[in-house]
Amino acid sequence: MRLRLASNATRRQRFCLVLVKPSHYDDDGYVVQWLRSPIPSNSLASLYGLAVDCAERAVLGKDIAFDIHAFDETNTRIRPDRLARMIERAGDGMIMLVGVQSNQFPRALDIAAPLNKRGIKVCIGGFHVSGTTSMLNGVDSDLNRARAMGISLFAGEAEGRLDEVLRDAAAGSLKPLYNYMDDLPNLEGAPIPLMAAVRAQRTAGGVTSFDAGRGCPYQCSFCTIINVQGRKSRRRSPADIEKIVRINYAQGLRSFFITDDNFARNRDWEPILDRLIHLRQVEKFNVGFIVQVDTLCHKLPNFIEKCALAGVRRVFIGLENINPDNLAGAKKRQNKITEYRRMLLAWKSARIITYAGYILGFPNDTVESILRDIDIIKRELPVDLVEFFCLTPLPGSEDHLALVRAGAPLDSDMNRYDAIHVCTTHPRMSRQEWERAYRLAWQRYYTIDHIETVLRRVASVGANAGNALFLITWFKGSNDLEGVHPLEGGFLRLKYRRDRRPERPIEPAWKFYPRYYSEIVIKSVRWAALYVRLRRIYLRIKYDPRRFEYTDHAMTPISDEETLREIFQNDAAQAYLDRSHRLDQARHKTTV
Repeated sequence: MRLRLASNATRRQRFCLVLVKPSHYDDDGYVVQWLRSPIPSNSLASLYGLAVDCAERAVLGKDIAFDIHAFDETNTRIRPDRLARMIERAGDGMIMLVGVQSNQFPRALDIAAPLNKRGIKVCIGGFHVSGTTSMLNGVDSDLNRARAMGISLFAGEAEGRLDEVLRDAAAGSLKPLYNYMDDLPNLEGAPIPLMAAVRAQRTAGGVTSFDAGRGCPYQCSFCTIINVQGRKSRRRSPADIEKIVRINYAQGLRSFFITDDNFARNRDWEPILDRLIHLRQVEKFNVGFIVQVDTLCHKLPNFIEKCALAGVRRVFIGLENINPDNLAGAKKRQNKITEYRRMLLAWKSARIITYAGYILGFPNDTVESILRDIDIIKRELPVDLVEFFCLTPLPGSEDHLALVRAGAPLDSDMNRYDAIHVCTTHPRMSRQEWERAYRLAWQRYYTIDHIETVLRRVASVGANAGNALFLITWFKGSNDLEGVHPLEGGFLRLKYRRDRRPERPIEPAWKFYPRYYSEIVIKSVRWAALYVRLRRIYLRIKYDPRRFEYTDHAMTPISDEETLREIFQNDAAQAYLDRSHRLDQARHKTTV
């Protein structure tokens, strides 16, 4: 994605700004990269929109031409030598590595190192810089390495602050640290996230993204959002959201991922949805959305109904666990296990496909308890797809801070902090058992029998079973065939022989290419076989004249005997029910 803005009078003076969203390395040391990647980068879109605004306002002076380029490494090969030549040909400029998460920071440094040697100005921002600045006052070995290299660091959000960085870069006086963690910007009226169609088309389904708001009111101990974006909700106006959709729609983009950590807690959710409903129903915009919500969203009057009317097709829900003790220990008290089935049935009635995030490795977990809980979920909760994660002490979270202060053993390699690797010890499982539990969780949930159950549930309410088939194939294949999390999966894995982690040797061509090409062929055949096998199930359901009559234990209506279900038949759940009953009695006495 490239934009050039300049006055007609002088085109000789140019400033080249290159925005790069880095990927990270797989276990073999190769960059995780695809011909088509799954999740668009909102950080990249946000920074690109801000950069375009800076160029239009001529923040470096009217005689300076802006060349703006944006690259997402999950779907684009990044070659530092070529980036350096872009800057050198322009005569001036800088590289900004944006939205860098903890697991991406080692790769970001490896991109920056050769640029640094050629005297190219580099600035790194994102959750790792912001999280460690917020919780550890910037004390971090990887940040120290960046400082030693002379790389500038940016902590906080760039709205209203990018001007300063660009002016300092043009003057050759970048600061070592731009720290805005104590001054989070207002988003209303701010330049909108922007992603050119040519970049969005490199994602599966041509999805682009934007944030309607930032911040979260809850206190989950494993979360970095509250310590990076704050607990106070800051949001774009409904007019801003409409503008975002209109501009993207005009360039042919139809699918949007609203990246708010919890869209249901955006105080403007209703006027936003009303505007989207108008676009769809009155102006006939053919748009669809993916949103993230909490487990109490169904209690908001009309929320789910309006989501359906606005074109929400998929929803991600932070279920996290079904053990109340685990949820309480992680300060996830807003999750009420008594509401899980009611909430999921509400989304099911709206014919919206549900994803649930589920965390493995809470202190009470064992391999056996994890597998038992997954079996209960399969029988009793009408959720469609489940994404499993290892409980990871991410820098910027309360969990990480507590472990650092306690001197607990933590993995020193940030590349492993991707929520699928074990990075610390567990009180009841060895590292090997925890890793085994993670692998078994995917296998236990995505059995062929349960996949058929999920497809039957989707078809029984008239939802898009074809879309569910695609998603289930993607989820199962990503783990079984590619060995990656679905959120890091994609279409056709790309590997480049020389793009290997510096600590690992570059393989000879005679060894690398035959293995790589054979992997592509073998995996392609296995992907096709998996899809054909699941599609046969789908077609059998699609043409079943009684498909709308299907029901099972999870799909039955809520009843007075709900607490007799297996999900409540353990000590932790019974104690939770007793507490809830006492609270209900106390509230009743107060109202009387």
